[in-house]
Amino acid sequence: MIKVEDIQNYGKEHLDTVVASATTVQHGLQAIASAYGDYTKKSFEDTKSFVEKLSGVKSLDKALEVQTEFAKSSYETFVAESQKIAGLYTDLAKQTFKPLEGMVAKFTPAAAA
Repeated sequence: MIKVEDIQNYGKEHLDTVVASATTVQHGLQAIASAYGDYTKKSFEDTKSFVEKLSGVKSLDKALEVQTEFAKSSYETFVAESQKIAGLYTDLAKQTFKPLEGMVAKFTPAAAA
């Protein structure tokens, strides 16, 4: 016979799990948005610095050197920041589903039997 208390505890447990997962998602998305903001700010500052350097150049050779340096630096920054943001997405996915692992573990033995 199923008791009302068991049903209430079951519902409360699942609600707590969903709330924990949602809180994790919120914090993870804030970290990702912050990383994107930081990258955008750095990119803007680097571009501003590049334009200032380029405006002071007097020869074509120096202009090409400055442009090449900027392109290399921009690419390296892009790759580094992309890896950082990808890591944040990976961490978010792991942390989001961690509270749900307990629920899955409870049902897995029952499904196999």
